[in-house]
Amino acid sequence: IKGHYRLIDQPATGEVTVANILAPHRRRTVRRLQSEAETVLFVQDTTILNFAKRPETRGLIAIGRNQTGVTSSGLQLHTTMALSARGLPLGVLRADFQTPPDTAGPKKPEEKKSFRWIEGLRDCAAAATDLPAADLPATRPVCVMDREADFLGLFVEQRDRCPRVELLVCAKSNRVLGEDAEETRYLFHTMRNAPVQGECRVQVGRVSARPKASKQRRKARRTARRAQLTLRYRRVTLKRPQANPIRMWALLAREETPPDDADPIEWLLLSTLPVTSTTEASRMLEWYALRWRIEDYFRVLKSGCRIEDLQHHTAQRLQRAIAIKMVIAWRIHLMIRLGREVPELPAELLFSDTELRMLAAFAQQNRYPAPANLGKAVLVVARLGGWPGGRSRDPPGPQIMWDGYRDLALLDLGHRLTSNDK
Repeated sequence: IKGHYRLIDQPATGEVTVANILAPHRRRTVRRLQSEAETVLFVQDTTILNFAKRPETRGLIAIGRNQTGVTSSGLQLHTTMALSARGLPLGVLRADFQTPPDTAGPKKPEEKKSFRWIEGLRDCAAAATDLPAADLPATRPVCVMDREADFLGLFVEQRDRCPRVELLVCAKSNRVLGEDAEETRYLFHTMRNAPVQGECRVQVGRVSARPKASKQRRKARRTARRAQLTLRYRRVTLKRPQANPIRMWALLAREETPPDDADPIEWLLLSTLPVTSTTEASRMLEWYALRWRIEDYFRVLKSGCRIEDLQHHTAQRLQRAIAIKMVIAWRIHLMIRLGREVPELPAELLFSDTELRMLAAFAQQNRYPAPANLGKAVLVVARLGGWPGGRSRDPPGPQIMWDGYRDLALLDLGHRLTSNDK
């Protein structure tokens, strides 16, 4: 514990930075990317960390204001996560914390909040230089982003400086289209009136109802369903004031006949990748749906690792402690995904021999079979964390997995302390 505090309390001018803490993990992530033969996804997103209950912590930024006008303090964490085309989390590529502005005057481009998306894109391009483009020309990096990344500066950056990395962005702005068209056309109106060129089905997960709370919005109940979406796609030209226009492909996926008690699904995506067939359009939707994996990762960080419960006197200490937990959270996230999607893999992929012996002993004590594969081993870890097993219709979540893995680590430590295992 003392060593941990010495590490995170190094001077600001020292080498113990968030980037250096994550550097070994980043190198391993890039190595895992090199094993992907076709497509790798770089998902960027921002999450807000609330430290309003830490008024003495220095260096935090304002993250919101309540109804009485009191400002809440915290951090904004912008993360880039690497995924395989199937959605397997390969690692954290980058983590960036927003810092308080130095001046109250006009901001430089690199001081704006939107610049973090450009920095993330540049970082993805740097990582893409290590991908096997010469031997495997089909390997393509795709940067997937939500509506916040819909701004022209990002599209210009990709075209002029990062052409190797493709973009897939959810549209937010109803932009003006065309180059020299006499009649002004807008993106949303044009796509909604475009001819339907195909259909596809997507799985919509269920959502439990949630009443309105002080820091949470009310959420209506939603049942799981298979939604039928129509597909409209075409190439568009985004106008720029006194500058060269941006040419991209637009894809509109829309649910024409939703259930009476549900809002229709409508996604309008902008991409630098061509969309010329229903197969390509469906693939784009699959990739964008995988963007939710980074939301699951943030849930592991907050619910499992409980990073918002950290207590440090400076934002810099918080950032360093969070960087350490980001690697642990990735491992928990990977364990959850592998256990659900490829349970038939050998358990030795994630667990040591000692850990597997501990899981087998725990299973025998509770009168159920020892784990024979990765999926069964993950469920035993969940039982260690308090998951009820067969009585629950939901798979184990991040907090359960965190608690179970923590207990497994303690069992492993106790076994090694009382035996000759090294």
